[in-house]
Order: sequence, then C-alpha cells, then structure tokens
Amino acid sequence: MDINDLQEKILDLKKKNDVCILAHSYQNKAITEIADFTGDSFQLSVMAEKASQKNIVMCGVRFMAETVKLLSPEKKVLLANPDAGCPMADQMDRDMINMIKTEYPNYTVVAYINTTAELKTVCDICVTSSSAVKIVKALPNKDILFIPDCNLGDYVAKQVPEKNLKLLQGGCPIHGKVTEKDVLEAKKLHPNAFIMAHPECKPEVLKHANFIGSTSAILNRAIEGGEQEYIIGTELSIAEHLSFCCPDKKFYMLSKHLICDDMKATTLMDVYRAVAGEGGEEIILDEDTMRDARKCIDKMIELG
Repeated sequence: MDINDLQEKILDLKKKNDVCILAHSYQNKAITEIADFTGDSFQLSVMAEKASQKNIVMCGVRFMAETVKLLSPEKKVLLANPDAGCPMADQMDRDMINMIKTEYPNYTVVAYINTTAELKTVCDICVTSSSAVKIVKALPNKDILFIPDCNLGDYVAKQVPEKNLKLLQGGCPIHGKVTEKDVLEAKKLHPNAFIMAHPECKPEVLKHANFIGSTSAILNRAIEGGEQEYIIGTELSIAEHLSFCCPDKKFYMLSKHLICDDMKATTLMDVYRAVAGEGGEEIILDEDTMRDARKCIDKMIELG
C-alpha cells in the first residue's frame, strides 16, 4: 500500500467514524494533506471547538491535545502518537510554580500555551506567541511571572517595557539550538533573503531578523510578501510547506538543527490507526483540572 492509498483509506474512515483531523503546521505534508485543519496549536483548538464531528484526532504533541480537550470537553480527543510530547511543556510542573509564586506573591502568572493542562491550573492567564505582547500589555498588573519560555518572555519584555517581567530558564530546545553564528552564516550564503524567526529563538538571533512572529505569521508573511528569497527561523516543515505553496520563491533554513523529533514522531500510519479506532491515546482530564486549566484559557480569549 502506498501513501496515496493510505490517505484515501483515512479520508474514508474519518467520514465513516465522524472524525476531525487536526494537524499542526510542523507535521509532514502527507499528514497535512488529509487534515481538516492545519495551523498553530491554539488555532487548532478553536477549530476543533467549532467542528461538527464528535471525535478529534490531534496530529501534534500532548499539550495541544490537552488544549483541544479543555475547549471541547464533550468530544473524544485522541493524540495520534502517544509518545509525541513537548520538552518545553514538561520543563515546569505545578509544584515548582506554586513554590516560585510564594516568592513573587503579587505577580500575575502568564503561561505560554505550550504548557501542560496541570500547570495551567496554577496560572492566571495563557498566551500564544502571536497574542503574548497584546495580552501582557493589557494586564492591569505591572509585575508578571512569565513561564516557561525565557526567549519569548524576553521578546515580550522588550515590546512592553512598562511591565516588569520575571523570567525563568525554560524554553524550546529546538529553537534554542539556533545561534547567532547560524544567522550570520545564513546571511552570508543568502545575502538577498528576508529573514524570519520565531520568538522562541534567542535574543541574539532575533536581532538579525527582518520579521519576528508565530508559525502562522511567518507562513502568511512569506506567502503575501513581495520578496523572492526567505530564510526561515522555525521548524523545518514550514520551509517545506512554503516551497510547495510558493514554488516561485526560494526558502532556506536558518539552521539544520530546527527539526522537532516529537513533531516528526507522528506518522501517516499513526493517523490511520487513530481514525480506525485501533490506536492513538484518548486524552482524559479530571474535572478539577478541566475547570482550573480552562480559566486561564478563557482569560486569554477575553483579552486576546
């Protein structure tokens, strides 16, 4: 059976079994082609909430599937590959943040969406990479404890200097691998290219970028932009997808290290088994976690 045959089987099964397939933008093309929705993590959660299907298969990582469940508690949510986690989401836990909150009792705790449902239960508000600046600016409190990504937090702090952001040493190990040397070498190889970077990259990388934004923002800017060459400072899949949808433009990777093993863990066969009811892992959250974690997401929706 080749890829096209397997894709056809998945398309047939998702209709038969009332399944909506969500694929994060970092998934490979074979998966995004058969997805109902492709996008950033929170974007997918919103689409799942609006979807008519009663069953959701998430092709992404665990915290994304948890966020889908928080917004659609009445639906059955499956993570296509149970081993697909997120190192950043697992860096901090509820006990650690509760302890730190005792040191900074008057700080508003802002959690990046890339956190576990359990950790969200002790946070005041969530943000995405695209909404972080707007939301932090709108918060009434001047003092902010921003977790877990210190690179995104540093970027936000520079955009909102009137706020006092306390940052912890956490972040995406994939984006964190990119160095200033990588940027300078990429600029030397492609001097006419427009450089775009995700705010999870280090400050010394971001200072060379012509554009800083979320995955979706990078995709949209590249598609709509008038430049003919782009250096992409986020996961490899984005440059690949852009090459397919904009064949008249050239896309180069900022670094060969920008490959997320957890995102690549999900295969088309994983999706097939999940849609067929023979694989994947159902996301189960207890009532207290559902209630408390949902609060900081609702606050994000209110302000974002």
